[in-house]
Amino acid sequence: MSDELDALFRLPLADFTLARNTLAAHLKKSGRHDEAERVKSIQKPSIAAWVVNQLYWKHQGAFDRLTATAKRFGRAQHANNSAEMREALAERREALSDLTRQAGPMLRDAGHNPTTDVMRRITTTLEALSTGSSLTDAPPAGRLTADIGPPGFESLAAFAPTATRSEQRRESTRVIPFKPPAREAKIAAAKAAVETAERVLHETQTMAQDVAAALKEATAHADEMEKNRREAEERFERAKAAADEARQRLRKVTAEATKAAKLLENAERALARAREDASDIFDW
Repeated sequence: MSDELDALFRLPLADFTLARNTLAAHLKKSGRHDEAERVKSIQKPSIAAWVVNQLYWKHQGAFDRLTATAKRFGRAQHANNSAEMREALAERREALSDLTRQAGPMLRDAGHNPTTDVMRRITTTLEALSTGSSLTDAPPAGRLTADIGPPGFESLAAFAPTATRSEQRRESTRVIPFKPPAREAKIAAAKAAVETAERVLHETQTMAQDVAAALKEATAHADEMEKNRREAEERFERAKAAADEARQRLRKVTAEATKAAKLLENAERALARAREDASDIFDW
């Protein structure tokens, strides 16, 4: 049934409900009652979730680059490679911008308005997917039915350096004899904890700034597209008015031409009669 579900989520949003019900009825008729019930329970995607699904199916390369940046960032953090982390964040920002730019035309082509709110929800969902923050029981990318909220603390913590946490977990499982901790050991442990917290805070702030920059860029792009739409509508209205005026002028000129043709015809008849009268006089 996997291929059938993929095909369902590739459809235009307006066709989703009918196609879902048709698929459920087909499965039920085939005796696959459990699958039919699962399909029937699938909610129609939100507009933002639908766009992200289409980006997944139609722009797989850009989508893969976005999700790959999280893995690269994690490897760089594990190696404590700041330069590599910055490059991974830059790649993530670029991939987010690339996908967001694709979202606007996709919405318009489907007859939807790429408002600032919709573009924000799309960007937020893409950000959440890029950090792997979706719930384990949530639908996979390509089959989303709802927006995914901003990455939470746990997701951001996953981007923090992992070496110290791993060492702490290993230390916690080691059984050692009890002895009163020395003051120097306490100070060293406190200092290490502060340094780790500062490093986590710095990297989290960096990622938050990148996310904010990507959202700002996406919002600006959406505003520009909205401005272009309004200008296009104004141009269309002006062209429509000009076309109406041209049609009215054409009708007026046509009426005048008809009138002139009638007058010409009458004049020609009058001339013919005058010539006949003159001919009779001359013959006489």
